[in-house]
Amino acid sequence: MSLNRRELCLLLPAVFPLTAQLRTLAQDESLPSGAFQFDKLPLHIANNNAQIRDIMRGKLATGEGIEVHETTLPAGGSPTPTTHHHKHSEVWLVREGAIQLTVNGKSYRLEPGSVGFATSNEEHGITNVGDKSAIYFLIAIGPGAELQT
Repeated sequence: MSLNRRELCLLLPAVFPLTAQLRTLAQDESLPSGAFQFDKLPLHIANNNAQIRDIMRGKLATGEGIEVHETTLPAGGSPTPTTHHHKHSEVWLVREGAIQLTVNGKSYRLEPGSVGFATSNEEHGITNVGDKSAIYFLIAIGPGAELQT
């Protein structure tokens, strides 16, 4: 079936409400406001013996992906075997212990209360440099953050 310009123009008023409905549906898929009870959050053990407690994962109402989890990282451990990069940005909030954050070859020591940040596409990695487990929250925001595992 082919449409001429006149017929196509007659269809446009019907298309605009559909576009608005699709936009509303997309917004409805965003994470709802609420609270996350720590004792009810799923916990899994990563292959490096890190304990990861998933807190939230999804899309914000503005469209950005978000993922938040808490990690308990054993002394000397790293959550990934090498430095890496990705499209989303990451923020680390250290609760206990000491970690070393390396971003683009520069290292930073983070202790309780410290915050580290790596913006989109910067090479980064962390290591527990203390003599006991380190506990930190990771917040990932941006493209693909909601897909991280």
